[in-house]
Amino acid sequence: MIKKRPIYPQRLRRVPSQFSWVDHRLVRDRHIESCSHSALALYLFLVTVADYEGLSYYSDSTLMARLGMDWQTLASARQNLIQAGLVAYEEPLYQVLDLSPCIENHPKSRTRMDAPIAIGNLFKQILGESS
Repeated sequence: MIKKRPIYPQRLRRVPSQFSWVDHRLVRDRHIESCSHSALALYLFLVTVADYEGLSYYSDSTLMARLGMDWQTLASARQNLIQAGLVAYEEPLYQVLDLSPCIENHPKSRTRMDAPIAIGNLFKQILGESS
């Protein structure tokens, strides 16, 4: 039996205030635009099958069969999601990551603080207003 543990405990996903596990920030904050179609298919699968901490450990062969991908496509999709900061992966474990900005200075943390932001949105964040 594989013992599951979060790869990034500081980025456990939470149920968003809207309704579903697929966080609206995926579209609103434009994360979706940096992902290939195969990466988005893998992301949807992982979001669907992950436990309450965002963890799942489907094998490459199962993912390829379920998603109709070859090994190269799966590897590329996984790397795309890792680079986009949407998932973490330590074989055989996937973690769907929270989309909140990560401010911890952890060597594995991915920061979103270097992304451009509109000045109006910056003031909203400072003042604690929701968008």
